[in-house]
Amino acid sequence: METTYYDHGTPAERWDRARMFFDAKEYTTAARILDGLVEEVPEQTGPRLLLARAYYHSAQLRRAEHQLRVIVERDPVEQYARLMLGRTLERQGRQTEAEPHLRLASALAGDFGERV
Repeated sequence: METTYYDHGTPAERWDRARMFFDAKEYTTAARILDGLVEEVPEQTGPRLLLARAYYHSAQLRRAEHQLRVIVERDPVEQYARLMLGRTLERQGRQTEAEPHLRLASALAGDFGERV
Protein backbone atom coordinates (compact mmCIF):
# COMPACT_ATOMS: atom_id res chain seq x y z
CA MET A 1 0.00 0.00 0.00
CA GLU A 2 1.42 3.35 -1.03
CA THR A 3 1.43 6.10 1.58
CA THR A 4 0.39 9.53 0.37
CA TYR A 5 1.10 12.88 1.94
CA TYR A 6 -2.39 12.87 3.40
CA ASP A 7 -1.95 9.66 5.39
CA HIS A 8 1.77 9.89 6.14
CA GLY A 9 2.87 9.86 9.78
CA THR A 10 1.33 9.02 13.11
CA PRO A 11 -2.25 10.01 13.94
CA ALA A 12 -0.89 12.83 16.13
CA GLU A 13 1.31 14.13 13.28
CA ARG A 14 -1.61 14.01 10.84
CA TRP A 15 -3.85 15.80 13.39
CA ASP A 16 -1.25 18.58 13.72
CA ARG A 17 -0.85 18.79 9.93
CA ALA A 18 -4.62 18.95 9.40
CA ARG A 19 -4.97 21.73 11.98
CA MET A 20 -2.13 23.64 10.30
CA PHE A 21 -3.90 23.47 6.94
CA PHE A 22 -7.24 24.35 8.53
CA ASP A 23 -5.72 27.38 10.28
CA ALA A 24 -4.23 28.42 6.92
CA LYS A 25 -7.74 28.23 5.43
CA GLU A 26 -6.69 25.31 3.20
CA TYR A 27 -9.91 23.50 4.03
CA THR A 28 -9.88 20.96 1.20
CA THR A 29 -6.38 19.78 2.09
CA ALA A 30 -7.29 19.63 5.78
CA ALA A 31 -10.35 17.53 4.89
CA ARG A 32 -8.25 15.08 2.88
CA ILE A 33 -5.96 14.51 5.86
CA LEU A 34 -8.82 14.34 8.35
CA ASP A 35 -10.87 11.93 6.26
CA GLY A 36 -8.30 9.18 6.71
CA LEU A 37 -7.77 10.08 10.36
CA VAL A 38 -11.50 9.84 11.10
CA GLU A 39 -11.60 6.41 9.43
CA GLU A 40 -8.74 5.32 11.68
CA VAL A 41 -10.15 6.75 14.94
CA PRO A 42 -13.91 7.01 14.32
CA GLU A 43 -14.74 7.24 18.03
CA GLN A 44 -12.85 10.53 18.51
CA THR A 45 -14.98 13.66 18.26
CA GLY A 46 -12.17 16.19 17.70
CA PRO A 47 -11.00 15.01 14.27
CA ARG A 48 -14.59 14.41 13.10
CA LEU A 49 -15.68 17.89 14.20
CA LEU A 50 -12.70 19.52 12.48
CA LEU A 51 -13.48 17.46 9.36
CA ALA A 52 -17.07 18.74 9.44
CA ARG A 53 -15.78 22.31 9.80
CA ALA A 54 -13.37 21.82 6.88
CA TYR A 55 -16.22 20.49 4.75
CA TYR A 56 -18.45 23.40 5.81
CA HIS A 57 -15.83 26.02 4.93
CA SER A 58 -15.13 24.37 1.57
CA ALA A 59 -18.86 24.30 0.75
CA GLN A 60 -19.12 20.50 0.94
CA LEU A 61 -22.30 20.87 2.95
CA ARG A 62 -23.73 17.36 2.55
CA ARG A 63 -20.46 15.87 3.78
CA ALA A 64 -20.38 18.33 6.69
CA GLU A 65 -23.97 17.41 7.56
CA HIS A 66 -23.14 13.71 7.56
CA GLN A 67 -20.20 14.12 9.95
CA LEU A 68 -22.19 16.39 12.27
CA ARG A 69 -25.11 13.96 12.40
CA VAL A 70 -22.71 11.19 13.46
CA ILE A 71 -21.43 13.40 16.29
CA VAL A 72 -24.86 14.44 17.60
CA GLU A 73 -26.13 10.87 17.35
CA ARG A 74 -23.29 9.76 19.62
CA ASP A 75 -23.39 12.83 21.88
CA PRO A 76 -26.77 14.61 21.73
CA VAL A 77 -25.56 17.45 23.98
CA GLU A 78 -22.45 18.34 21.94
CA GLN A 79 -23.30 22.04 21.69
CA TYR A 80 -20.91 23.11 18.94
CA ALA A 81 -21.86 20.19 16.68
CA ARG A 82 -25.55 21.11 17.14
CA LEU A 83 -24.81 24.71 16.24
CA MET A 84 -22.80 23.71 13.19
CA LEU A 85 -25.47 21.24 12.07
CA GLY A 86 -28.08 23.99 12.30
CA ARG A 87 -25.88 26.40 10.35
CA THR A 88 -25.09 23.74 7.75
CA LEU A 89 -28.78 23.02 7.22
CA GLU A 90 -29.52 26.77 7.02
CA ARG A 91 -26.83 27.21 4.40
CA GLN A 92 -28.56 24.50 2.34
CA GLY A 93 -31.87 26.39 2.59
CA ARG A 94 -33.34 23.88 5.06
CA GLN A 95 -34.42 26.35 7.74
CA THR A 96 -37.20 24.17 9.19
CA GLU A 97 -34.76 21.32 9.82
CA ALA A 98 -32.15 23.74 11.19
CA GLU A 99 -34.31 25.41 13.85
CA PRO A 100 -34.46 22.58 16.44
CA HIS A 101 -30.68 22.18 16.31
CA LEU A 102 -30.09 25.91 16.66
CA ARG A 103 -32.53 26.18 19.58
CA LEU A 104 -30.91 23.24 21.36
CA ALA A 105 -27.42 24.66 20.73
CA SER A 106 -28.53 27.96 22.28
CA ALA A 107 -30.01 26.20 25.30
CA LEU A 108 -26.87 24.09 25.76
CA ALA A 109 -24.79 27.28 25.64
CA GLY A 110 -26.98 28.77 28.36
CA ASP A 111 -28.69 31.26 26.06
CA PHE A 112 -32.36 30.94 27.00
CA GLY A 113 -33.56 34.05 25.14
CA GLU A 114 -36.13 33.67 22.41
CA ARG A 115 -34.94 33.06 18.87
CA VAL A 116 -36.76 34.95 16.19
